[in-house]
Amino acid sequence: MPVIDLPLEQLYAYKGRNPKPEDFDAYWERALAEMRAVDPQVEIIPSEFKVPFAECFHLYFTGVRGARIHVKYVRPKHTVGKHPALLQFHGYAYNSGDWNDKLLYAALGFSVFSLDARGQGGLSEDPGGVKGTTLNGHIVRGLDDHPDHMLFRHIFLDTAQLAGIVMGMPEVDPDQVGATGWSQGGALTLACAALEPRIRRLAPVYPFLSDYQRVWEMDLAKDAYAELKSYFRFFDPRHKREKEVFTKLGYIDLQHLMDRIQGEVLMATGLMDTICPPSSQFALYNKINSVKQIEIYPDYGHEHLPEFHDLALQFLMKL
Repeated sequence: MPVIDLPLEQLYAYKGRNPKPEDFDAYWERALAEMRAVDPQVEIIPSEFKVPFAECFHLYFTGVRGARIHVKYVRPKHTVGKHPALLQFHGYAYNSGDWNDKLLYAALGFSVFSLDARGQGGLSEDPGGVKGTTLNGHIVRGLDDHPDHMLFRHIFLDTAQLAGIVMGMPEVDPDQVGATGWSQGGALTLACAALEPRIRRLAPVYPFLSDYQRVWEMDLAKDAYAELKSYFRFFDPRHKREKEVFTKLGYIDLQHLMDRIQGEVLMATGLMDTICPPSSQFALYNKINSVKQIEIYPDYGHEHLPEFHDLALQFLMKL
């Protein structure tokens, strides 16, 4: 079998390279306390998009630092009692997508909530206000400021805040909420379940935002991770701050959050992935302590993985 990374047996043992800050747990408890102190001011506006079996809405809430966050919300009609819900998260720089890709789960009796990540391709706000570069990516946004101002901290909190809002809705069964997404969406699926451990089932695909130092050492700081190389070239060309930089990125490195997940995980990865290399994904997968399974695609990279949408559907339907 061709390889672009470690052999498969070594991937299953790999524990990651990127440093974990000593105050990591305190950092995230402080972040969650800030999130819980926010009045979300939820607003639900009917959409012009209509279908016979579901109702479609734009949902807005206020996240940390005052950002108004947008979510596409599809609710099935004619359900009796509480029903399950599914949170959907999109790829890097994209948005929540069209309404039609939420309708399958709505037809199955799920309420569906698709988040627009703040400051990316959708309708969610990014209030800004950070010191340092804002060029060329959200991983490095806030890297030259206090760690509490890092943008992915706020985006991770948005996912958990949305989950809490959904679980508090009268029509939703809070014990039957799942999450899914591909690439950045896979990362946000995992972040959501780590920061809101009541998420029952999660189906992430080739998750982004893990083991930054490993990505850089493999010379794969390009494409989705290009901002890592750009940051060093512009702001630390002799890498005198390399250890400091990667340690600070450790606050938003998903592998260090994985021991918080309690829900059941079905993950997928392609062993030819040069966007989010397999070892960076196994770094987080190997730290998940809940019930988990990973589907391996030896010949596939960061692309459509045949049959996995069907596998995820069957997995999430168990909610």
